[in-house]
Amino acid sequence: MILSTTRAHLSAALESVRKRDERLGFVPTMGFLHEGHLSLVDLAREKSDFTTVSIFVNPLQFGAGEDLDHYPRDLERDLSLLRERGVDLVFSPEVSEMYPGGNPLVTVDPGPMARRLCGEFREGHFAGVLTVVARFFGLFRPQVACFGQKDFQQAVLIRRMVQDLEMRVEIAVGPIVREADGLAMSSRNVYLSTEERADASGLRRGLEAVQEAFGQGETDQAALRAVLEDAVAKHSLLRLQYAEVVEPDSLEPARPVRHGSVVVLAAHCGPTRLIDNHILSE
Repeated sequence: MILSTTRAHLSAALESVRKRDERLGFVPTMGFLHEGHLSLVDLAREKSDFTTVSIFVNPLQFGAGEDLDHYPRDLERDLSLLRERGVDLVFSPEVSEMYPGGNPLVTVDPGPMARRLCGEFREGHFAGVLTVVARFFGLFRPQVACFGQKDFQQAVLIRRMVQDLEMRVEIAVGPIVREADGLAMSSRNVYLSTEERADASGLRRGLEAVQEAFGQGETDQAALRAVLEDAVAKHSLLRLQYAEVVEPDSLEPARPVRHGSVVVLAAHCGPTRLIDNHILSE
């Protein structure tokens, strides 16, 4: 497995791939990997000849008071996991290497879909995400890039950026990978105390309650949101930040709710912010 830490080394390492006309797969991460990330690596390997991963904690997507300085990191463990999973190349740059001139003057405006849901509470977050993803696409020039369903709004925005800016990258979205109790895997789960960890699984139970109500014929947005809120309220350490049922492409409220609509939520469990979602099926 090749480890690149500079843009120049990355470019040289990828040149032979391009000469062989191999299909390049790319998985962007912020490290501290778990099985959710590794499932995306597996997806990229299925869809490509040469699999690449980035490990970079992107400062542009963290707002004031967020956990940039304390975001969990363990590069050696990450590299070992990726080597075992058959990754061909890892790019792990310093901030000064990724943004050699400081914060970029030209950034990606994610548009109105980024001002809803998570964007309402994390100003500038999605501009930072799309800007770094666009930069990675320029550096790697992948044929396929893999993202996780857990970050549903992010995946929708990236797919729309690729479409609107003619980036010619296939965007593949892998399903949510969960812990045994249903909690969506996240690098931030390590912040949870034992008591918080027990209550955090209530988010999944809330999503299941909505699915059950929808399966019984409920299609009213407000009624389904009330079902979710009631289920989550049984877990005293959970505080919903938002909960909504949206259309999968526009992220607008689904009225009426239908097969394929997506239940999206964010909640705090103690000081830790968690997100989750579920695609409704008949």
